[in-house]
Amino acid sequence: MTDKTDIVDLITGHRRMRRNRKADWTRRMVRETQLTVDDLIWPIFLVPGTNVVEPIAAMPGVMRLSVDKAVEAAREAADVGIPALATFPNVDMALRDDTGSHSLDADNLINRATRAIKTAVPGIGIITDVALDPFTSHGHDGILRDGEIVNDETVSQIARAAVAQADAGADIIAPSDMMDGRIGVIRQALDAAGHQSVGIMAYATKFASAFYGPYREAIGTSGLLKGDKKTYYIDPANATEALRDAALDVEEGADMMMVKPGLPYLDICWRMKDAFGLPVFAYQVSGEYSMIKAAGAQGWIDEERVMMETLLAFKRAGCDGILSYFALDVARLLARKG
Repeated sequence: MTDKTDIVDLITGHRRMRRNRKADWTRRMVRETQLTVDDLIWPIFLVPGTNVVEPIAAMPGVMRLSVDKAVEAAREAADVGIPALATFPNVDMALRDDTGSHSLDADNLINRATRAIKTAVPGIGIITDVALDPFTSHGHDGILRDGEIVNDETVSQIARAAVAQADAGADIIAPSDMMDGRIGVIRQALDAAGHQSVGIMAYATKFASAFYGPYREAIGTSGLLKGDKKTYYIDPANATEALRDAALDVEEGADMMMVKPGLPYLDICWRMKDAFGLPVFAYQVSGEYSMIKAAGAQGWIDEERVMMETLLAFKRAGCDGILSYFALDVARLLARKG
């Protein structure tokens, strides 16, 4: 028999990586990371009124929804298997003040939406944020006193707001304010109110990022913000500090953790999963979404493929799930491919 050994065989030692890539079926058979509908959390924006579906200019394809339309969206999400929604209110400007006091109203927009969705679609999870920025007249996540975001007074208020959200039916409280000690105080407040089964998804590492701009338009804070949020969000340069922040949230009783933004911080996702072993979620934030949509609209990228590739990157980095404005599109696409 003629020896057909090639010089490449001598170099590779007969180990050829392309053998497992030669056909679709082999690539599928050896695929290491899978994205499924169970990995998706769909963030939605709420506005007052009835029958409101309001486009957000900076986030093509994303709408602000009145509570009745949010209920319809929840049904649609449940129908395609999305496990949970994350809700964010765009509160009437007349209800915003220096302390975000409307966050404590049991009948505020976010709590009304929770009750309505839970009544209509009881099987879908509801994740609520207790940061004060949708409720403050200055756009900050906490109470502003003499030019300073005061930590302890803010924590006390968001803990009370968390109880109101749990009373309304929220399944998971996700505080994004980045105040020191908030996870422990919220856990104590929830337990004292009899909400031991309500979980906490800590925004364990929320960075002072440039990727949030479209979100701030969506909740109506972009024109309100006085100064910046660098005194309480994490410096994007600081990975070790981010891990220390996350460790404190774990000690205080967080059930799961979030990295925000997502794609620029895949290293943090990996390090958090490796260090703590808790469920880790990434938030593919508005700026990430809008860049993909804008480049896709110009024909510069294949939007669908980039959408899927970025979400897969989160899974490969160790994330248990992703909050993404693409969630509904992805769930439909996965259903078609399934």
